Amino acid sequence: MFNEFLSRAVIPFDKLLNNTTITTVCISILIFLVFLLLRNIFTKYLFKLILKFTSKTANEMDDKILAAFEKPIRMLIVIMGLYFASRYAFESVLLDETISRLFRSSLVILIAWGIYDLAGSQSVLSEELKKKLNLDNILISFFSKFVRFIIIAMAIVVIAQEWDYDVNGFIAGLGLGGLAFALAAQDTLANVFGGMIIIMEKPFLIGDWIQTPSTEGHVEDITFRSTKVRAFNQSLITVPNSTLAKEAITNYTRMGMRRITFHLGVTYDTPRHKMENVVKQIKEMLKNDSNIHPQTIFVFFEKFNDSSLDIFLYFFTNTTNWEEFLAVRQNVNFKIMEILENEQVSVAFPSRSIYFENPQVVKINDN
Repeated sequence: MFNEFLSRAVIPFDKLLNNTTITTVCISILIFLVFLLLRNIFTKYLFKLILKFTSKTANEMDDKILAAFEKPIRMLIVIMGLYFASRYAFESVLLDETISRLFRSSLVILIAWGIYDLAGSQSVLSEELKKKLNLDNILISFFSKFVRFIIIAMAIVVIAQEWDYDVNGFIAGLGLGGLAFALAAQDTLANVFGGMIIIMEKPFLIGDWIQTPSTEGHVEDITFRSTKVRAFNQSLITVPNSTLAKEAITNYTRMGMRRITFHLGVTYDTPRHKMENVVKQIKEMLKNDSNIHPQTIFVFFEKFNDSSLDIFLYFFTNTTNWEEFLAVRQNVNFKIMEILENEQVSVAFPSRSIYFENPQVVKINDN
């Protein structure tokens, strides 16, 4: 079968010398050289002229499309030269059909090449999607890789059909293989979908300070499988995205203010009028402090505790910086201490009094 194909498709060397004249060979070479000349003309003059025309338009889309298809078009001219030169040189029917298939397959590859470059993460299409849909760079990169994979797969399928290859069984096999792969990689797929949720919903960005039940620190990197968090002790924590997608996330970077709340316990021997003065002065002090947010300030005598009279304080700082927040809280504590000292009110500490129903007689041995 193979020998019969060679005998019909390939012209024997001695027959080639007898039937193919030097003129035919020269014309074929001349055809190829003409296309090479057209390629050089296109590169040096025609393509630059088209770019100069499209650069005057307000949209950058046409410029990027031309840039993506420049190399495929240049290669197309070379392939066309080879196609017409070989068609002129060889007269075998089977070989002519093979050349035509090679040419059509080359066209598919060149078109896929141009679209592949156009679908890159740095292309104008990606920039337009990023602006209109407000997508993250990581999501743009993922979709770009996914589209490129689809382009390559479609090109392979079209070329396989061109060469009479039955792709139905191949596609069915891919479906079964994909199902088996999905079952074997459930955790990985869960992390990928978790990463997509994080990237699209954006509960945090790179550099944010977050806290979850499993970790706390600054986000260093977000991928589709995991998120890397740099803890305050400089250790690097890698958290699977499927875990983060199910946890409550506190993003401290996006806070507008920081909360301070605590109970101040004073002793039970504090007179009522001093208690009122302390509560009033603390509230006035907080309202006059420029570092305290004026919208929500609560200072109330809340309850009679076991060993103290408790004053409830609830307010917010204007700053969200951790160091500045600690300085503001320290300053407030000092001012509260000053108020208590001026009113001669003591801070209570946990204590317990024991009373005996019958007085105990303590015997002292003189010896």
